[in-house]
This record gives sequence, structure tokens and C-alpha cells, in this order.
Amino acid sequence: MKNIRTLLLTLTVAGSCSWIGFSNAAELLPAVPAGAQALSLQGKPLYAASPNEDTRENFVAARASYELDPNTADTIIWYGRRTAYAGDYRRAIEIFSEGVNKFPEDPRFYRHRGHRYISIREFDRAISDFEQAAGLMQSLPLQVEPDGLPNAQNIPLTSTQGNVWYHLGLAYYLKQDWPQALAAFRNGYNLGGNDDNLVSTGHWIYMILRRMGEDAQAVDALNEITADMNIIENMSYHELCLLYKADMAIEDMMAANGDDPSNAAVAYGIANYFYYNGDRQRSDELLQRIVSGSSWSAFGYIAAEADLANPQR
Repeated sequence: MKNIRTLLLTLTVAGSCSWIGFSNAAELLPAVPAGAQALSLQGKPLYAASPNEDTRENFVAARASYELDPNTADTIIWYGRRTAYAGDYRRAIEIFSEGVNKFPEDPRFYRHRGHRYISIREFDRAISDFEQAAGLMQSLPLQVEPDGLPNAQNIPLTSTQGNVWYHLGLAYYLKQDWPQALAAFRNGYNLGGNDDNLVSTGHWIYMILRRMGEDAQAVDALNEITADMNIIENMSYHELCLLYKADMAIEDMMAANGDDPSNAAVAYGIANYFYYNGDRQRSDELLQRIVSGSSWSAFGYIAAEADLANPQR
């Protein structure tokens, strides 16, 4: 397997393209130390981990497809997505920006670029992209989004529209703008869909309402969440929702060490659970444990950073 530094150099060299003349790269990406992808909210350089063999091979295939056909929207999108999965979020942002330049009316490029702006802690840029995508998708039918990392049943569970609202809500949440975050997540929840979507958006809606002091509304927001839902991949969010409803004991939750994306989500939800119930010390200890882990692009990790950066929470 290639070392991640070698792979990222390959991404950069292979991806040096003339399109970038439309916008100076410095306008797309903040400065970071050499080799880093981002700075944490506490100013710590964040470096990509080595991708596994399947991820590297998928990237190589997506790059080859792009090189054969660089002017098709889907080809650019998958090149950008596979680049991000390989750990190079900054290069992925450049690729999605190429798509924005070539297909300015396609909301998918703003949706995916906004996601990776969240990964590198550029929340305002992410919000701008998601709001642009929301405007562009208003007249479009609901569009299923193919999975880059298929679930066990190989059933795509999200839509472009749902992902735009979800990630817009997350970006506002990370800025701790609760009303805007709530509005975005509710827009996504109101699209309906499968049980996985209900528990993922319901989890964030509950947490936002609790942070706003709307405890009764928070409980009501989980009325549709039950123990017998058909959950395919969002087991972590389902368990958290059941915890919030007092239908699951905290002792029965999976290990919450924060050292992978799923556990980071659970650990962050439990940290908030402690916080809501008056145990600030245990909450802060768990937040610190999350950010001492390695899964720095996980949403739970970034949310823990945001909370720790705001001692007045």
C-alpha cells in the first residue's frame, strides 16, 4: 500500500489542471502547515491517515475515468468523492470546484464541496455552498444519491436534497446557530423517507432543541422513533434516540471511545446526554476523549471540538 504522503502527491500531480485559473486556489482553501489537511478548532494540524487498499484502488479507477472523460458531471463527482475517501479533502474541494465551474446549475457539486469544507473546518464556506445547492434543487425531483461506501444491503438511503439539508443543519450546528440548524434539519426530516433518515435527523433535532432549552419539544420530536424500526446503517443514531426517549439504558450503549466515526457519533451524543442532565464534568471528559482520538473528520469529533471551543455552552 502506498504511504498516504505518496498518494496525496500523486493526487496533486495528476490533478494539476488548467480549470483552476477560474478561481485562485487560495480563495478555495485556507493555509495549513505542509502535509496537513486542516487545522482543528483549537489550532492543531490534522493529517490524513493511510487509506486501505480498496480505497486506494477505487481512487485510481475514478481518476482514470476522469482522465478519459473530464467533462461529464458524474465522472467529476466520483473523482472528487474518491479523492476525499482517500483522505485528500483539499484536493477534493478543488475537484468539486472544477465541477462548479463546468456545471454551475448542478447542486451536487455544491453539496459535496460543502461536505468537505465541513471536514476542514470551513463552516461559513460550507453554509454558502449548501444554501446555493438548496436554491438550485428547488425545482428538481427527489434524487437518490449513490453510496460511495455501500451498506450491507447495498441500498442507497439518502437523496441529494436530504443530504443538502442534513449537512447545512450540521454546519449551522457547528457554529452553534441553533435556530438555523433546527430549520435545516427539519427541512430534511420533512422529506420523509426511510427509518435511517428519521433517526439520523431526529438525533440532531433533539440535541438542538435541548441546547435551546426546549425540552418538551425535544421529546415530541422523537415521537416517530421506536425500538422496532427497520434500521440498515444508522444503528448509532437509533440507539441514541432510544436513549433520549429512556427506552435504552446508557449502560447498554456500545463502547463510546470516539476513535472511529460511529463511536465518535455515539460518544458525542452521550457527552450531550451528560450535559443535559447536569453532569458537566463527565460531559467534558468525554468530549476530551473524543478529540484525543484519530477520527478527526467524523461529525461527532468536529462537534466535540466546537463544544470545547465554547466554554460558555
